[in-house]
Amino acid sequence: MNESIFKAYDIRGLYGEQLDEDAAWKIGHATAQFLRSLLHGYDRGRAEAQSLVVGRDMRTHSPKLADALIAGMNASGANVIDIGMIDTPQIYFAVNYLNTCGGVQTTASHNPAPYNGFKISGQKARPIGADTGLQEIKHIATSLRHTAAAGQGTVIQKDLTEPYKKHVLSFLHSDLKKLKLVIDASNGMAGKWIPLIFGDVGVDITALNFEHNGTFKHDPNPLVEANLAELKQTVIDQGADLGVCFDGDADRLMVVDETGCNIGCDLMTALLAGYFLKDNPGAAVIYDLRSSRVVKEEIERHGGAPRRERVGHSFMKKTLKEAHGVFGGELSGHFYYRDNFYADSGMITLVHVLNVLSAADKSLSELIRPLRRYSSSGEMNFEVKEKQAMMDLLAKKYATGEVDHLDGVTVQYEDWWFNCRPSNTEPLLRLNVEAESADLLAAKLGELKSELGEPVAH
Repeated sequence: MNESIFKAYDIRGLYGEQLDEDAAWKIGHATAQFLRSLLHGYDRGRAEAQSLVVGRDMRTHSPKLADALIAGMNASGANVIDIGMIDTPQIYFAVNYLNTCGGVQTTASHNPAPYNGFKISGQKARPIGADTGLQEIKHIATSLRHTAAAGQGTVIQKDLTEPYKKHVLSFLHSDLKKLKLVIDASNGMAGKWIPLIFGDVGVDITALNFEHNGTFKHDPNPLVEANLAELKQTVIDQGADLGVCFDGDADRLMVVDETGCNIGCDLMTALLAGYFLKDNPGAAVIYDLRSSRVVKEEIERHGGAPRRERVGHSFMKKTLKEAHGVFGGELSGHFYYRDNFYADSGMITLVHVLNVLSAADKSLSELIRPLRRYSSSGEMNFEVKEKQAMMDLLAKKYATGEVDHLDGVTVQYEDWWFNCRPSNTEPLLRLNVEAESADLLAAKLGELKSELGEPVAH
């Protein structure tokens, strides 16, 4: 087995080269062993707690990999509930709705078509990453031999469309306006689930790239500017109220306003923070440390408790739960909800954006305009072999600022700040810079590039 497929938060690799059915069988066997070993007391006696949920995305090789994964789970003695072709957040719903010991989604998320992988969740949809069990699963899987012996576990198919739709739409307010949307499904799972969930709620949807044919018209990553071109033009041509681009497994999204302008996910966090705090005064709102200062300012302005967290869904979910927070947002387009099992959901995020727009007498661009008060670099990548040495150098160079090491190195001054953090998988440092003016941003970026070099495409 190619051990490089085990990443910080999931399992992912090129199908047929790095990841195949044999590896999927071993991963299924190991995952079932690990997740069932976590059960204790009352849960050990519950049949449903001994089961796992499995879903898959629309990639051509996902059915074969999901079947091999299930066979491995069965071989370990685990029962499996196969819920079919779903968006990744439905796994989080299913694990809680069915009270299983965990679940696995077969997906490569925003990666190109030749890739595939697995996202693993534990009981109550707790994320399983490198620090929370993925290393143990890797250890078990790489020591297994694939045997042809029949497994003891069972498989049943279950369609959760109706309860899942009911759950998502439970957050939709009754005073919904007749809004006009353009939705780019990126030839991913939103192409199936947007019609099923939103088909009869009274909004006008123009659909882009809803087809599933094993290819992507553009890479299913909404954070790449080039991938939004068709969406933006269609929003303008249609005179729509907003546009939304989902990633491949529909757990992330990017929103554009009625003028076709991107809304950074940190600005969306700032907007939604006020909306949630209206009904949850004093609650914590979680945001990742790459986010604009406007996020903290808006949380405080609405009487909430800002909680800054390191990048990554496992950290965000853990902090949201521990802080009894109501909501959280990441720059990557993941948005997390207390009332969605502390998990993220692209569909529920769309519901809340519709609620905000329906309650306002302003356009989306008008709602966002007051939040665009800083100049930001966006995330830039630099090839650096000695990553820790470079971060130490930056911390020393800017020691007159407020320095912390929550995730990489962050340095804050009154009128600008930056975060420089390492990639988990590549010889890259990722840099985010924000300043009170475009001129100051350019000056500080110039200083930082004198140490880091020129950014690379990624």
